[in-house]
Formats: sequence, structure tokens, C-alpha cells
Amino acid sequence: MLLAIDIGNTHTVFGVWDGEKWRAVWRRGTNPAVTEDQVAVWLKGAFDLSEIEYPVQRVVCASVVPPANDAIERMSRRWFGVEPIFVTGSSNLGIEVRYNPPSAVGADRIANALAALAKWKPPIIVVDFGTATTFDAISQDRAYEGGAILPGVTVSSQALIHRAAQLPQVAYKAPEKAIGTSTVESLQSGIMYGYAGAIDHLAHKMGIELGGGETVVATGGLGRLFVDLCDSIDVYDADLTLDGLRIAYGILAAQ
Repeated sequence: MLLAIDIGNTHTVFGVWDGEKWRAVWRRGTNPAVTEDQVAVWLKGAFDLSEIEYPVQRVVCASVVPPANDAIERMSRRWFGVEPIFVTGSSNLGIEVRYNPPSAVGADRIANALAALAKWKPPIIVVDFGTATTFDAISQDRAYEGGAILPGVTVSSQALIHRAAQLPQVAYKAPEKAIGTSTVESLQSGIMYGYAGAIDHLAHKMGIELGGGETVVATGGLGRLFVDLCDSIDVYDADLTLDGLRIAYGILAAQ
């Protein structure tokens, strides 16, 4: 089995691929201080709860938190007896990266582009809703052009609430009307409709620069909340990054 690991700033996602499908996908908080043994114990519990055999033959990882990489390397070697493959912006994956420099592109963004190209005809825009909301633009000639980085909806809303003493915590839910008739509705309107508008505007401008005809794909934990709010989003794919890592492993392992 293949264990794919996407280490993000807030959460780390683990996916188990059996050669045909994702048997299970788990999330835990990212903690650079965690040890390889703690990761292994947590994983063993997740495998057992999902009734999946623990042995893993292959490990692939994308990380935007370098201090967390060491525990994954040690865990893979000690508990699975395999050398993990780390995907980076400089990995030779058959995609021309026009970012400057290519090594500065987050590994998860490259994985997203790789999976998107395997599923849809370019041009493609991938919108990944995480700690930051990232936009990845893939051109008609299948090159990674670059994108945009927007503060994530949680980061943005929490910053506002923490700086304003009288504003309450609210659920990420769009109200029935844009004109809020209470503080809670007003916040929800601004957060949800305002953020959806930002997504649509950026996607629209990128689409023009890509020449039109683009497919806009959303992914990430909060992405499903905005699919119906954004006119620009064509499809939501929860496992896009993991699929990219799976594809990347096959390419890099053969080199």
C-alpha cells in the first residue's frame, strides 16, 4: 500500500491507497515537535479503526512545514522500512514550472496541478482552501504558470474577531440574505459572500490571462462550503492533492 502525506500549516492529511482506491483519509493537527514514534502510534490506531492492515510499502509526502519532515522520514524508515519520497517544486514531474524560482512553489500546489492535469483538459485553475487559499494556474500548454495566495477564510475571520471585542465567533454558514439583520448574520454575510466574491474575481482575472475556457477546481477542507456560493467553481475534488502525490510517486520512483 501507498501512504500519501500532505503536511500543511494547520493540518496534516494521511491517505492510504491500495492500488485502486483511497481506503481511508485521515487528518490531524500539524505539530513539528511530534516524534516519529508518536506519529506511528497515532497511525496504527487510525489503521485499526479503519480495519486496514498496517504494513505500508511506499510513502510519499508533500510538506510546507520543513521542521515536520524529520518525523515523517524517521517514521517511514523505522516503522515501515522504506525511504519516503518528498515532492518539491523542483521535482521532475514532466510539468514546466514557470514560477520564479520553481523551488519556491509549495509541494502541495505542484501535486494539485499534476492531479488536475490527469483529470481535466487545460487551462485549469485550482483553488485550494486551507490555512491560505491558493490559486494555481495551468496553461493550455500544460505549464504551471503561477497563481495567487489569499489569506484563508479561517485566518481572515479569526483575525477580525480577535481585533474587535464585540464581534462573536460565528459558524461558516451563508445567511439567506446578504443584508444581515443581526451581528451574526452580518458577519456571516461578509465572511461567506465576501470571500466567495474574492474567489470569483481572482478566478475570472486568471481565466482571462489564461485565454479563457478554463476549468476551475476547488479542493481543501473548506472548499465544499464555497462550491455553491462561487459562480466560478466548476467542481470540488476533496482528494486532489493526495491524487497528485500518488501520481508523483509513480513518476519519481521510476526515475
